[in-house]
Amino acid sequence: MTGLITAAASAADKRKALRAGLASGTIQRLPGAFNPLTAKLIEEIGFEGVYVSGAVVSADLALPDIGLTTLTEVTDRSRQIARVTDLPALVDADTGFGEPMNAARTITHLEDAGVAGCHLEDQVNPKRCGHLDGKAVVPAADMVRRIGAAVGARRDADFVVCARTDARGIEGLPAAIDRAKAYADAGADMIFTEALADEAEFEEFRAAVDVPLLANMTEFGKSELIPARRLQDIGYNAVIYPVTTLRLAMFAAEEGLRELAAQGTQAGMLHRMQHRSRLYALLDYEGYNAFDGSVYDFTLEGGA
Repeated sequence: MTGLITAAASAADKRKALRAGLASGTIQRLPGAFNPLTAKLIEEIGFEGVYVSGAVVSADLALPDIGLTTLTEVTDRSRQIARVTDLPALVDADTGFGEPMNAARTITHLEDAGVAGCHLEDQVNPKRCGHLDGKAVVPAADMVRRIGAAVGARRDADFVVCARTDARGIEGLPAAIDRAKAYADAGADMIFTEALADEAEFEEFRAAVDVPLLANMTEFGKSELIPARRLQDIGYNAVIYPVTTLRLAMFAAEEGLRELAAQGTQAGMLHRMQHRSRLYALLDYEGYNAFDGSVYDFTLEGGA
């Protein structure tokens, strides 16, 4: 059943793949998967990884991204997504759901869920969406303790601990760079600076920080949308598209529901829908049928 009900690659293999990708010189593209089926599509199309966005987990529960989700909810969704894909999954673990000891526990839960890594941020808990105003960050020393606890708690050395700083919009870019250096010194494997404004700031950050870097290309936020190839040329190692698939899906769902309400039928929208046969192919119905047949189709030889 490996590769059918569950991914063929082990969690250890996926963690090694993420680390190898970050060191490859080719930018690792991680679109957000708002559910496991989307993760399968991301893999089929040929991306290098999948991302589990805290904002998307919140939105899926009809909650704003203001720190209302729990470690259990994020872990459960992460496990569901990691289970179905051979791609490494990177998870948004917010602030680690509390103090340094909570961050340590978060790492153990996510390791058990089979993901390849996570990022922890330096916002005050409860946090806010990184592209909204009104954020606050903890003192850098507090975040250093948060990272140290997380790194010390991991049992697989290949599990990637990424440190996110939201200081750019609060304390300015130089302070964000200083924080990033301190977080790397504390053991962070990768740095994610939220809400950089434009290409020049991405370049300045790359020039100043000598560890793998993650870029966030979220729509309708504070950052210029920079193509992946250009981010690679600047020297970024990974890029996430956290809410893209959810926004696409929700736009289509809203448009379709309004038309259904107005017309009383979905007949005029069939060309905008995923066909049943395509869904079945993505789900690998044939593989499940073959497995089912191998289990239940048998004959008894001889007699009583």
